[in-house]
Amino acid sequence: MSYRVQSIIICKPLRTTVRSRCLSLPPRFTPRVFFPCGSYRNRIGMDGNGISVASEVLVGDRELLDKKIAAIRSGGPQKMQVIVDFDRTLTRYSINGQPGQSSHGLLQQGNPEYDAKRQQLYEYYHPLEFSPKIPIEEKTKLMEEWWGKTHALLIEGGLTYDAIKQSVANATIAFREGVAELFEYLEERDIPVLIFSAGLADIIEEVLRQKLHRSFKNVKIVSNRMVFDSDGCLVSFKGKTIHSLNKNEHALDMAAPLHEQLGDADGPNNNNALVKKRTNVLLLGDHIGDLGMSDGLNYETRISVGFLNDNVENSLDSYRKSFDIVYLNDTPMWGVVELVSQLC
Repeated sequence: MSYRVQSIIICKPLRTTVRSRCLSLPPRFTPRVFFPCGSYRNRIGMDGNGISVASEVLVGDRELLDKKIAAIRSGGPQKMQVIVDFDRTLTRYSINGQPGQSSHGLLQQGNPEYDAKRQQLYEYYHPLEFSPKIPIEEKTKLMEEWWGKTHALLIEGGLTYDAIKQSVANATIAFREGVAELFEYLEERDIPVLIFSAGLADIIEEVLRQKLHRSFKNVKIVSNRMVFDSDGCLVSFKGKTIHSLNKNEHALDMAAPLHEQLGDADGPNNNNALVKKRTNVLLLGDHIGDLGMSDGLNYETRISVGFLNDNVENSLDSYRKSFDIVYLNDTPMWGVVELVSQLC
């Protein structure tokens, strides 16, 4: 069966300086409709300046999407928030033909013995995470066990925040093109962004610092956060453990604004109640399970955007049924920037 796919030419903005307060948005979409046959190839188009990025996007129910866009636009930016997964949603799936690393997977704690122990845990628990034969209650306990053991190894192995900085510097990780512009656009309109991750908040912040070279006042991270002593050594973790099966807005009390530097003490988590009142949601994820990130929010309208990076043909049908919009093949973020500009 073939699905109707819109191939959209999205021109990269001419001004993409991250620190610029003057954001140049991509021009309006130029739709081209085609029917894929077997393979899904990026279509490249050139504008007058020879600068453009092409992507493929699938909309399962165009009429429903149009209604949701109209509803969110009618509510205005003051009722809107963005909930986004980090690994392989904000970051690229592949870099120069090689798989990009996750925020958890890039960590090298400077102790080969403990790095090997964490890898052994991964090899044991990761297949269990995706096993269809394990009931969700049992699987949740297994994930709590996995995360608990991993965090204990990080403490026991003497992880330092210098090791985090070096790990990020050496990592194969990069943001999708357009992420910085998306965050700037939302920041200028005081639209909150919640980054949900079952990884480590301190690593995510360091990736933002090293790859985007700035922080954003409207961005909060819902993830596992570390506590360091005066010597920069990891001594504990704060609050509840967030793993792959409880990564949702029930954990909003874990949300914290971006820190200026690694190891900053947490300030008060204010405005979380106001975030819950923002009942129009744009949700971005690369896994169907990411749709649960908004479970704790009594939202009025939600537009869900899925990034299908791998195994496209086998997964396309389930993603089409689950997400309002599906971007294929590790596409840049320009389409989401354009969508947000329409919503605002």
